[in-house]
Amino acid sequence: MAVDRRELARLIPALRRYARGLESDGAAADDMVQDCLTLALDREAQFRGGNLAAWVFTILSNLGRSRYRSQRRAPMMLPLEDVRDEASDPAMRVAIFKALESLPDDQRKALLLTAVEGFSYREVADMFGVPIGTVMSRIWRARAALAESLGGTSPVPFRRVK
Repeated sequence: MAVDRRELARLIPALRRYARGLESDGAAADDMVQDCLTLALDREAQFRGGNLAAWVFTILSNLGRSRYRSQRRAPMMLPLEDVRDEASDPAMRVAIFKALESLPDDQRKALLLTAVEGFSYREVADMFGVPIGTVMSRIWRARAALAESLGGTSPVPFRRVK
């Protein structure tokens, strides 16, 4: 099935945001997006229809994972000059980025895709090939870690009711 190039072009800003969350270097993040778009167009025949955004974000996630494994580098830190946040307290932004940096890769990706990019838990689960409960757990753990890092109260863990 052919990929709608106009829809693909509309995804570029979201792909760039996600890539910036995965890669601390802005130029490297842009390279990842370019590689992602090139792969999507080269492998257009593999697209089976349905949710183009989920398919393209899966490609970008896989590129990020491959890049991370090949470079074996430290966790990401977004440069403050690349942030378009409305928050007036620069110290808070630094604290948030440090807290995000400290999250495990799988938790950070799940949180960014749901909270920032607006994907559903089901879509993220399909992107990573994991059960939806795994995505829910990753997001819960990421939120708890962020709350703890930022001095807030950590949510109470789920407990089975007998």
